[in-house]
Amino acid sequence: MDISLRTANLNDIDAIFDIRTRVRENHLSVEQLAEIGVTPDAIREAIEQAPCIWIAEVEGVRAGFSMADMEEGCVFAAFVLPQYEGLGLGRCLMAKAEAFLFEQHQTIWLETAEASRANGFYRALGWQPVALLPEGDIRFEKSLPQ
Repeated sequence: MDISLRTANLNDIDAIFDIRTRVRENHLSVEQLAEIGVTPDAIREAIEQAPCIWIAEVEGVRAGFSMADMEEGCVFAAFVLPQYEGLGLGRCLMAKAEAFLFEQHQTIWLETAEASRANGFYRALGWQPVALLPEGDIRFEKSLPQ
């Protein structure tokens, strides 16, 4: 099986939205994403400003992506299409986002639903829970080894 990771380009914007709206957990529609400021224009701007989005492909099919916000020091998104779960794409995508953020931050963070599968996934990757947030979310942090 041919699996590859690469930096996203402008031709990936539709695929990013396709992946994001087809996930099993934390599903949001295009309209819901727009309500929180995640629009094709916002993704275009992010891609043009910095290499902050990565695409995982399986046999040439865009199967997942991760996105990081360097200014905030956070992993903004990490999603894999359901039919490609279990292939290690999430781990690879998270490694890309983490390495990117650790270039400028000693400690990085992300948030997810406490009751999600992602909670266990992030813990397995060494992320530490630091705060329970309103509406059932949890904040995780990860620091560079001292």
